[in-house]
Parts: sequence; C-alpha cells; structure tokens
Amino acid sequence: MENLLAYDGELFLFKRFYSQEQADQIFNNLIHAIEWQHEKLFIYGKWLEVPRLIAWYGDPNAVYQYSRVIHEPKAWIPHLLTLRKDIESFTGLGFNSVLANLYRDGRDSMGCHADNEKELGPNPCIISLSFGDSRILKFKHKLTAEKLDLLLEHGDLLWMSGCIQEHWQHQLPKTRQAKQARINLTFRQIYAGE
Repeated sequence: MENLLAYDGELFLFKRFYSQEQADQIFNNLIHAIEWQHEKLFIYGKWLEVPRLIAWYGDPNAVYQYSRVIHEPKAWIPHLLTLRKDIESFTGLGFNSVLANLYRDGRDSMGCHADNEKELGPNPCIISLSFGDSRILKFKHKLTAEKLDLLLEHGDLLWMSGCIQEHWQHQLPKTRQAKQARINLTFRQIYAGE
C-alpha cells in the first residue's frame, strides 16, 4: 500500500475495490434500501440545511454527535452488513457504524471538516466507499495549507487512518459539471457508550 500523504497521517486509495458490475448492483440496492433523510446542522453559528441526503446506521450503542446533532443509529440492513463484512475482512478491523451520504447532483456537497469527534477516539480509522458518479475529494493540511485532490470513482475504497484527522481537513465541493447521483459510505468505530 502506498501512503498518499508524505506526513501527518495515512491515506490509501484502492481503485475499483468493487468491479463495475458489483458496484452497479450495490448502488442500485442502496439507493432504494437506505432510509435517506434531509438534515439540518449547526454550522458557523446557525442552523443550515445539509446539501445532501444522509442516513446513520449501526449497532445500538453507536450514537454519534456532530454539529450539535445527535444521531441515533438505524438498525443495520443486509446490504450494509455485507459491505461491512467485506471491509472488515480486507482491513482486519472492526466497524460498528456507517454514515451514508447521497449526493444527488453536482450542487450537493460536503463542507471542509475533519472527522475528529470524541466518539471516534484518537487516530480513528475510517473506510470510505464510493458508488455512482465520480467526485473530487479535496484535502488540505491545517498548518501548511498543502493540498491534495483525489478523484473518487464508482467502486473505489479510501482508507483514512493514523493522525490524518488531527492534521488534515477534507471536503467534497460543489461542481458545475453535470453529475449524476453518488453514494458515499464511511464506516467508523464509535466508542461512546461502550
């Protein structure tokens, strides 16, 4: 595995972790099976509607709080359990939750942030799966302002670990390009309540 970061964290990209055929089937399953919802978050001192649809699934104790919103996990569905088994087998790690994001088109986005909430523990490992249209995920170092852009495509797996969340932020910006729907799943281990 080649670390895409020269310092301050670990970032690995596995292109086509799922084949085109597998990724097509997964996307079609998830777009219909996940209970997508609109959400408002407390950002920059006010409540704003999130420019994407989300869903939080996990074990009963995997309660997650960010931007002043408490997320109680929905019970795992079979499609997500299958994916969790795949990545646990691949990484040798355990995950008790997943955040699902649906970017409906190029206007949907995710702001600049780090996944550094206390529930994730120190140096969390987050596995991100992408299905659907390609989008660019942008990384920026908090101190040096060094930047890294990654094109995430249908079936790709992105592995973030080490101290990356302490030193880097990431975002998925809006684009004027014509884009179809994209599903992103970020598998996590939540330690709150354990």
